[in-house]
Amino acid sequence: MTDARLDAMARHMWDARRARTKFQNLPEPLKPGSIAEAYAAQEVYHRLAEPVYGAVGGVKVATTTKVMQQLMGITHPCGGAIFARTIHPSPARIAKADFINLRIESEIALKLGQDMPASQAPWTADSVVPFVAGAMAAYELIEDRNAVYTETNAVSMIVENCWNGGVVIGTPKAVKPSEIIGVSGRQTLNGKQTGEGKAEDPYATLAWLANLLAERRRDLEAGMVVITGSLIPTFSISAGDHVVFTVDGLGEAVMDVV
Repeated sequence: MTDARLDAMARHMWDARRARTKFQNLPEPLKPGSIAEAYAAQEVYHRLAEPVYGAVGGVKVATTTKVMQQLMGITHPCGGAIFARTIHPSPARIAKADFINLRIESEIALKLGQDMPASQAPWTADSVVPFVAGAMAAYELIEDRNAVYTETNAVSMIVENCWNGGVVIGTPKAVKPSEIIGVSGRQTLNGKQTGEGKAEDPYATLAWLANLLAERRRDLEAGMVVITGSLIPTFSISAGDHVVFTVDGLGEAVMDVV
């Protein structure tokens, strides 16, 4: 891979997002030849996005379900960055007009209390525990630009930072693994419960993301937010909607769409 090729991939996706066009896979001459090349182009995409959205303030996991992985022709999750200016404390007011197609995921987020250097990889679900300062209910804001999921290839989505449009986070609470592994969460939309689900293991997700970054010699830093996968299926949201995601023992994330 060459710097010019990576730059072309990243700029193609960044320019399309800024132009608010419908998501399309990278054209064949720019399609990454591997997952590794896609992540290398994502690094360039981050540099293009940071002047607009701020420095990287966290990380996200995507395509955690087997259904989504099968659609995109992969057998593993994907990862991306969360930018500092798109991290919103709950309760938050989010403008629908800022998005081409706003969808949300109801997740558990972790707040890091210490740096996690790439040099300490490989990480495990047990070894990451001391680095977590707290956990909270969260929403991920998905900007998929009206993608057709059955036509989307994973490498193109990775280059475009796995469609992250920001997060809404509740107040972090100090927890033990036993208090959030398998914990239940409930989603309400305009006062009506619309979904319920259980977390898997947020610490295992953190370890997976930390190892993914370590492959690129990237550290996780104290204060970063890590979102760990949706408890409830992704759903679309409209202007005027009021959503509340409540997680047992962790409180809630609240968002109004305007």
